[in-house]
Amino acid sequence: MRGKFITLEGIDGAGKSTHHQWLVKLLREHGEQVVATREPGGTPLGERLRELLLTQPMHLETEALLMFAARREHLDKLIVPALQRGDWVVSDRYTDASFAYQGGGRGLDRGKLEILETWVQSGLQPDLTLLFDVPVEMARARLTTAGNAPDRFEREQQAFFERVRQAYLDRAQREPRRIVRIDATGSLDEIRKSLEKVISSICK
Repeated sequence: MRGKFITLEGIDGAGKSTHHQWLVKLLREHGEQVVATREPGGTPLGERLRELLLTQPMHLETEALLMFAARREHLDKLIVPALQRGDWVVSDRYTDASFAYQGGGRGLDRGKLEILETWVQSGLQPDLTLLFDVPVEMARARLTTAGNAPDRFEREQQAFFERVRQAYLDRAQREPRRIVRIDATGSLDEIRKSLEKVISSICK
């Protein structure tokens, strides 16, 4: 029996990475075998591409192509084999991020992203996507408080993240059965109660 594929999405500073390992632990407590991963990355080659994508300036289309190249490797080496074993896969980002960042944020034609999505994924979409949503001002404040050196994306201006956030919300509106918006403005306990409710329904 095929496992389930869950992805976490949101703008930088929305808090999705904070909840990633907690969600994996929760699913394991429900008795599932779970593989935790991230994009870009998830494989040795994918992690090398991640380093380039987060640090090196490049043409917009080069950026999109490298994202999908890492994703193709991710699918082949990790995601698809895990799902075929019956394991669940929980990924910090997937293709919604490409539509939000390269599409919404940077303005790459959506049609080009759809071609890459069809080619690389062969129809494989997450069973559930959790969209952690916060106002951009709050997300940027969280990043500043964290004190980590910002990567190439995190250094973008507020207007960029406004476009990214809107692209995420638009995608959620088009796919309401797959994408569940999580209000990530509350406390950790409040957010995790919301997550527990969603996860309980998918674990039945």
